[in-house]
Amino acid sequence: MNAPGTSLDQIKSTVIDLAIRFGPKVLVAILILFVGFMVARMVSQWLTKALSRIELEPPVRALLARIGWILTFALFLVLALQNLGVELLPLIAGVGVAGAGLALATQGVLSNLVAGLSIIFAKPFRVGEYISIVGEEGLVHTITLFTTTLTHPDRSRVVIPNRKIVGEILHNFGTVRQLEIVVGVAYDTDMNAAVAAINAVLQANSRVLPDPAPIVQTLLLGDSSVNIGIRPWVDVKDYRAALGEINQAVLETFRNRGIVLPFPQREVRLIDS
Repeated sequence: MNAPGTSLDQIKSTVIDLAIRFGPKVLVAILILFVGFMVARMVSQWLTKALSRIELEPPVRALLARIGWILTFALFLVLALQNLGVELLPLIAGVGVAGAGLALATQGVLSNLVAGLSIIFAKPFRVGEYISIVGEEGLVHTITLFTTTLTHPDRSRVVIPNRKIVGEILHNFGTVRQLEIVVGVAYDTDMNAAVAAINAVLQANSRVLPDPAPIVQTLLLGDSSVNIGIRPWVDVKDYRAALGEINQAVLETFRNRGIVLPFPQREVRLIDS
């Protein structure tokens, strides 16, 4: 008859005993976690302000601040577990084994992450610059921790994993590009007049940058023409438009000024045997 009452008394006694033995430790652990939460928030806010002085993408700034918060809170979590008497060595060993397995399973993702951090801090290129790498080229649109996105004039996008970029030969054009135009004129052409006509075309084109100054020079004495190289600098966004405009303007200017653009010719002689 008294069995249920006895069991209830035993439960109450056990609870009271546990509360006396572990209650203060639990309260101290909760206090440590609360303080850790507040300190971690302050560290995150401080990192956000400090990183705002560095040229980083906003998502990267937020991620680094979050990492700072996690590391700070993890330190206080360890202190709280130690206060409760939890054996940390087996726990750390288990976490290490799990972390090793996770690292092996996600080594591609981690390598992209490390490469992304290298790109962000080393800054071999920036958003808005034109680059050529791993057989692809384009305007840098975004740089994240895992990928870099390039845009093409046809509005397509190329997404390159960051691990494919680090360690490769990179050609960074910056924000300007140099046009490579070659035009051939007849051998009896007044070269000074031809060069002056080309310079007039370049000066009239608003896309051509005055600094650095365009380069116009004789490149090659060909089989049927004297080849003149035209090498002005333009903004990356104007590259294709400027190329077409200058080609058309040079052709029309040469026609108007009577400068001959010769067709390829070969002289064939028949000798009677």
